[in-house]
Amino acid sequence: MAENSRKVPLPSSEIPSEHRDFEKVELQVDGVAMVRLLGPQDRVLQTIEKQYPLVDVLVRGNQITLSGDAAQVRAARALVDELVLMVRNGQDLGPVEVSSSKRILDEKSGSPAELLSQAILTSRGKSIRPKTLGQKQYVDAVDENTIVFGIGPAGTGKTYLAMAKAVQALQRKEVERIILSRPAIEAGERLGFLPGSLTDKIDPYLRPLYDALNEMMDPDLVPKLLAAGTVEVAPLAYMRGRTLNNSFIVLDEAQNTTPEQMKMFLTRLGFGSKMVITGDVTQVDLPIGASGLQLVTRVLEDIDDIHFARLTSADVVRHTLVGQIVDAYTKYDAEKQLEKYERQDEPRKRDRKNWGR
Repeated sequence: MAENSRKVPLPSSEIPSEHRDFEKVELQVDGVAMVRLLGPQDRVLQTIEKQYPLVDVLVRGNQITLSGDAAQVRAARALVDELVLMVRNGQDLGPVEVSSSKRILDEKSGSPAELLSQAILTSRGKSIRPKTLGQKQYVDAVDENTIVFGIGPAGTGKTYLAMAKAVQALQRKEVERIILSRPAIEAGERLGFLPGSLTDKIDPYLRPLYDALNEMMDPDLVPKLLAAGTVEVAPLAYMRGRTLNNSFIVLDEAQNTTPEQMKMFLTRLGFGSKMVITGDVTQVDLPIGASGLQLVTRVLEDIDDIHFARLTSADVVRHTLVGQIVDAYTKYDAEKQLEKYERQDEPRKRDRKNWGR
């Protein structure tokens, strides 16, 4: 492998005063293909360098040299050791795995190699597994509870992981069927204005669920399972009046349910079944009224065997910009909410001031 020398460690005499606590560590990495450890175009290596800006990283062959601020060098070494273990466990690395592993180590939550190495499914050579501590806790909650709410912003894997757990449960014969549902409402659109039959109108809303199924299962098998009713994909309205026994039920985009629809859906639960409800309370597309997902967090929060898993921008596994976009909108919404409260409170302040005269 070509030498990577973008950063050259400084001689100890040239180290700035704030970095005088200097340390240098050399790691010999054996039994691991360095391209898998460093990533395409050294993306993993670049992420490590960004996480520890006071550490210089030099790679020659299978030797990694870390030098710089002693505390950061020790932290970087612990991270590299975990990443090596993850590669040896057959896990592919990317920037998300690096940043998630660092966060787990910083929080002293355990070994990233142990927490993030357990695959839910392996399909066509690709393993589906949690990539962040929040995702790991979410997946564990699905194992331990009958009803789980996965609440978080776009890109946190809440629906994808729920569907992976559903397919896993079917393959293990823990359930007899999978039922996937969504409310048929989206931003700025109404079904009546879309062309085609009712099936044509509804299909685009359910397409993401079909796509995920085809990714997790043999695409030739999916149509047979759908035809046999072993896997069912249906709009939320089709759930009314049913009792769903021995099923793994996933409700996606639950922020677009009304309180009445949420109550209806939850009371479909039958014996031997699990439910996972996913949604993002910051992206409600309902024209009027409250979101059933927002209300249910207050109504059911104290009931045993129901768990609310709250994912954050730290759990976003899409492009790194997605997490920054989520944070920016969260900050913007909080500022607008504060401005609204202050405007509403201004008349009351004037009344109190006039009353005191």
